[in-house]
Amino acid sequence: MITQELSFGEWHCTLSLPEAAPPYPIVYLPGSAEENGLLRSNLTERGAALALLHDVNWERDLSPWPAPRAFRGGADFSGGADAFLLELTTGLLPQAEELTGPPSFRVLAGYSLAGLFALYALYRTDAFERAASLSGSLWYDGLIEYLQTHKPCGTPQRVCFSLGDRERITRNPRLTAVETCTRAAQALLSATGAQTCLTFHPGNHFQQVPQRITQGILWTLGE
Repeated sequence: MITQELSFGEWHCTLSLPEAAPPYPIVYLPGSAEENGLLRSNLTERGAALALLHDVNWERDLSPWPAPRAFRGGADFSGGADAFLLELTTGLLPQAEELTGPPSFRVLAGYSLAGLFALYALYRTDAFERAASLSGSLWYDGLIEYLQTHKPCGTPQRVCFSLGDRERITRNPRLTAVETCTRAAQALLSATGAQTCLTFHPGNHFQQVPQRITQGILWTLGE
């Protein structure tokens, strides 16, 4: 495995390359190398590259439009996803793929708010053929209405959704809708012709996160 450090705008990326000959898939994922060691080893062993995106301000960079904070003491969402996505597609992708060559396909994946971003990005750019919205914050205000009135920019091939089977059990009234919203998003993507899956894992939002991320992304690769 070969590792390269890249910068795009105010963000950074750790790019892990497999020993396999190109072309191969590239997975783009907000997260740290320390949190995603299991995923990195699984992907590179299977002949896929992993681009981990660092220094992401989750409430700003991953939210599609402004919305009130979800938790007491948290930050409000400021709606910077479009700006982050533009820098990702015009700043990082050319750098990364100068090293890898043209990929066989690109996957945009994410957990929680990053799962929201991965899904939203399909409706803003055709740069990613596949996506994984893993325990995605699809309860986000106005998201389902947005998906209902817009179409993906490209033709998504495979889109993975997952949730903990207890995520909807919460005192936060916005978050209780997460399962209903996730099912609605899956139905909308399936209607476009995309192959989709919705997997339920035991537990709440915070259990076995590395394993859930790894399983979901491997499905998008066709495993």
